Amino acid sequence: MTDEEVRDWLVRHFDVSRETMARLEAFGAAVIAENERQNLISSATIPHIWSRHILDSAQLLRLGPKIDPSHPSWLDLGTGAGFPGMIIAILAELPLILVESRRKRFDFLVDQASSLGLTNVRVHCGRLETLETFPVGTISARAFAPLAKLLTLAHRFSTEKTRWLLPKGRSVREELESVASSWQGSFQVESSQTDADAAIIVATGVRPRKRAR
Repeated sequence: MTDEEVRDWLVRHFDVSRETMARLEAFGAAVIAENERQNLISSATIPHIWSRHILDSAQLLRLGPKIDPSHPSWLDLGTGAGFPGMIIAILAELPLILVESRRKRFDFLVDQASSLGLTNVRVHCGRLETLETFPVGTISARAFAPLAKLLTLAHRFSTEKTRWLLPKGRSVREELESVASSWQGSFQVESSQTDADAAIIVATGVRPRKRAR
């Protein structure tokens, strides 16, 4: 998609206001500028930031069940440059917890949340293991860890209704097979809007399988 086609897609699916679009544009520009100081995204994707990163993040909002009002928080693991966490925060009035262990990226995310006026964002600087446990409605992770490790690390934040939105590449089927004997729940694979070779795991009711005695 071209940049203009991505903007049209966002307007059609999320009724994006001028203010929200301006925030997306400002954040995209900030990522590109910051990329000269620290490696946030691949330089090859900079000309395609709207499709490769912004749309790739925004599409997660259209997957899975509606937000559970009892646990509306969205936990984004390994947020990095802010994808998908910052894009979700701009598009949706949800409390977002962004987890990023690298200090420079943490500082960038905090600065952007402040400059964009995103009062719904909290950024945790540190590994996921150092974050206190609390229930969340959605868990997302883009290039955070293989599925088996991801489920092990993040399951303590999950409830029966929590939806997991996990963008994956060509290895999605192999990763699902690798956890089939140790994890159960509803695992679906959705096509990506931005990459024909990519997919998104949408899961609910995720829990460890009981070991036979």
